[in-house]
Amino acid sequence: MGVQDTFAFIIHPIDPKADVSRKWPLVGKILTEGQINFLSRFFPPVYISEITGIRSEATGKELRGWFIACPYTPQTMLKLPVEAIYRKIVACGRMADNLGARMLGLGAYTSVVGDGGATIADRLAMPVTNGDAYTVYMAVEAVREAAHQMEIEMSGASAAVVGATGAIGRVCAQLLAREVPDLTLIGRRQDALNAVRELCEGQTARVQTSTNITSLDTADLILTVTSATRAVIQPEHLQPGAVVCDVARPRDVSRRVAEVRDDVLVIEGGMVEVPGPVDFGFNFGFPPGKAYACMAETMALALEDRYEDYSVGKHIELERVYEIGEIAARHGFRLSGFRSFERAVTDEHIAQVRQRALEARRRGAPGGR
Repeated sequence: MGVQDTFAFIIHPIDPKADVSRKWPLVGKILTEGQINFLSRFFPPVYISEITGIRSEATGKELRGWFIACPYTPQTMLKLPVEAIYRKIVACGRMADNLGARMLGLGAYTSVVGDGGATIADRLAMPVTNGDAYTVYMAVEAVREAAHQMEIEMSGASAAVVGATGAIGRVCAQLLAREVPDLTLIGRRQDALNAVRELCEGQTARVQTSTNITSLDTADLILTVTSATRAVIQPEHLQPGAVVCDVARPRDVSRRVAEVRDDVLVIEGGMVEVPGPVDFGFNFGFPPGKAYACMAETMALALEDRYEDYSVGKHIELERVYEIGEIAARHGFRLSGFRSFERAVTDEHIAQVRQRALEARRRGAPGGR
């Protein structure tokens, strides 16, 4: 029998109290968010759980894995020197190596801090991926499916990418430019936006740029993926019937949107169905058997025997996006429903959003009214 296919995936607390409570209920209850942010910088890597039951539909091969937590919160990562964060992530990688993992996936902020995993890959013997290629693939797939369910034709839609100059946003913009007639790129720096616009031009879309979030108010389809630590999209920024796919962690879309805008559909990227009777051994907030795309990329590469640095650094190649899409589909990973603010998005909810949007348009209601 050959060497077993194995992987590890690094997670970290995003909502400090809620996420710490998933592993240590009492600690999460007693400590304040500020105390967790402060104390997290002194914690070593934390073993979370063993993952079993992943099985390729193509080969029948089974995969074993582990969740390891980097204890830093996003707020802690923003305050610490990047070298300190690298050291902690590398320590997580060494724990993964000791467990027997042959592939390491970087989750949430650990995938974007510094140079997008390039330094981590250099310092570890095992291959590393930040999961960005499949995240891009599934984000655009989720936008397509959500548009279909909201009865929006991609061929006639106005789309926007918020955070268009980032690693994920840049490639999502290039993919959407091939499918919609109008595309707005939104970011903080005009020079960086101009560079992305050049990558998108010559496809289907007429491409424009903006440094103002209010430019969203005419978009039918919005894909948002900034590295902000607080919400950037508010209820008044959205027109009735808009679809917002929020790929960012922490979220880009304010919780107020869910509270006051029943005429827009907000989804958190797409959930990925993992093939086989998977048991994650830990509740990270998804239904059983479902994973984030970045997690799924790590698993799919291990099932494919692609033990090499894959999505690393700040530049994702379009060819890699298409390739990981094919690899994942072959092994049985697929888009499997949506979530929005920790809850499953039902067909009934989507039907209600469609109806409310129709009513709002008839009234001529502007965003947020």
